[in-house]
Amino acid sequence: MSKKKVSGGRKKQHRKKKKFEIKKFIKDVKLGERKIRKIRTRGGNYKVVLLKDNYANINIKGKTEKVKILDVLETPSNKFLARAKIMTKGAIIKTEKGKARITNRPGQEGQINAVLIE
Repeated sequence: MSKKKVSGGRKKQHRKKKKFEIKKFIKDVKLGERKIRKIRTRGGNYKVVLLKDNYANINIKGKTEKVKILDVLETPSNKFLARAKIMTKGAIIKTEKGKARITNRPGQEGQINAVLIE
């Protein structure tokens, strides 16, 4: 949709954006000491957002263990994310127990869940 009139003049903005229409900040989870932030959502609720973490909950044969993350090996969605040590869903991480794949969206859930690959 054009922001100009037929005459060539600019159309006026009819209103400002409402709070729910404003874009949120990018929630990239990096490798490092745990850092979280609480964000107020609609209805007065809160969402815990993970910004940095160096531990993951890994599912090994039906049992869950908290394991230290050593490195981010690859990210299928974008190879540049792995270089910057950013963890997203589907990223392959190196842990003390071996390689693991992240199964959740850590930027929205406040924790990192993974499944052992090897």
